[in-house]
Amino acid sequence: MYKKIVPLQTELHGKLKLKTNNSFEFASGIHVAAIMANEFYRAAATYPVVFIEDAGKDGFLPVVLLGLTENENLFVNAAGLWEAAYVPAILRRYPFALARTPEEGQYTVCIDEESDFFSEEEGQSLFDKDGKPEEVLENVKTYLSQLQQMEVLTRQFCETLKEHNLLAPLNMRVQKENAVQNITGAYAVNDDRLSHLSDETFLELRKKNFLPLIYSHLVSITQIERLVQMRDKNTTQEKEQQQ
Repeated sequence: MYKKIVPLQTELHGKLKLKTNNSFEFASGIHVAAIMANEFYRAAATYPVVFIEDAGKDGFLPVVLLGLTENENLFVNAAGLWEAAYVPAILRRYPFALARTPEEGQYTVCIDEESDFFSEEEGQSLFDKDGKPEEVLENVKTYLSQLQQMEVLTRQFCETLKEHNLLAPLNMRVQKENAVQNITGAYAVNDDRLSHLSDETFLELRKKNFLPLIYSHLVSITQIERLVQMRDKNTTQEKEQQQ
C-alpha cells in the first residue's frame, strides 16, 4: 500500500499540498486490513473480522478480510470507489502514518512520499509560509494520535485472548466454481474454549468490556458469505464483458 514512507519534514515537504482525493485505488491490491478493537462493532456488519499472527510481536493482530485471495480487494471498484458504508480506519489515514522515534514513547508523522494524494500545485497546504502546520495537518495529527490510543486497547485485547488460549486456527472453505477453496492463516475465538472459561476469567473479560468485542468477531465470520457473493458477481460481470 505504501510505496515510500518518510518522516514529514518542513525542509523537504514545505510546499506539499494534500489533494481532495477520494480514490481507494491504492488499496485495490490488499486482501486484509488491520483494524482496531474500537472498530469491531461497525466493521462486523460488513467484513469478516479475524485474527492473524503478528510475528514481529509474538502475538495476534485483528484484521478484516477484503478478499478471498491475495492481491484481491472486492470493495474497491473500477473507479477506485469503496463499495461499503464503513472504511477501516487504517485505510482512512493514508497517505499518512506514525512511526516511533528513538525517544521512548515519541512518534513522528510520516507520509507516503510517492502517493498521488500529494501535489505542489493543487490541494490544501500542509504548512504555511512560515513552515508551521496548517489546519489540515493538525487534523491529521489528531487522527493519528487517536488511532495510536486505539492501538493500545487493541493490543491489550489480543494479549488477553492469547493469555487465555482462546484463539484457534480458522480453516474456512468456500465454493469457487467447481472446486473448493481453502482460506487458511486466520484465527478465531474458539467457542468451546470460551464456554469453558472459569467464572473468574469470564468476569475479567466482562469487566474489561472484551465480551462484546468477542461476540462481534464471532458473528462477523458469517460475512465470508458476502465476500463469496461479491466475488461471484464480479466473475459473472467479467465473463459477460468478454463475450
